[in-house]
Amino acid sequence: MAEVILSNEERTFLEAQVRRHKAARSLSDRCRIILLCAEGLQSKEVGVRLGMHEHTVGKWRRRFVKDRIEGLTDECRPGRPRTVSDAQVAEVMSAL
Repeated sequence: MAEVILSNEERTFLEAQVRRHKAARSLSDRCRIILLCAEGLQSKEVGVRLGMHEHTVGKWRRRFVKDRIEGLTDECRPGRPRTVSDAQVAEVMSAL
C-alpha cells in the first residue's frame, strides 16, 4: 500500500474541493479518499467510511502518489469529443 503524505498546499486544495458546493462530486469524493488515506487509514477502512470498494480507493491512492493532484482528474477517453461544456452542464443543473 502506497503511503500518502500531503504538502500543506495539497491539503489546503483537497479540503477546499471537499467544501466547495460546485465541485464535481467525483472530484470531491477523490479528495475525501486522499485526505483519509493521508490520516494513515488503509484502503479497506476508507472504503467502509465512504461506501466504496477498497479497489476504488486503492486506484485513487496509487494515482495520487504517482501524479499528485493531477492524478485525481479524469483521463481523456476515446471516442467523439464532448459537445457540451462543464459550464453548460452546471447551468442546466442549477436551473433544475
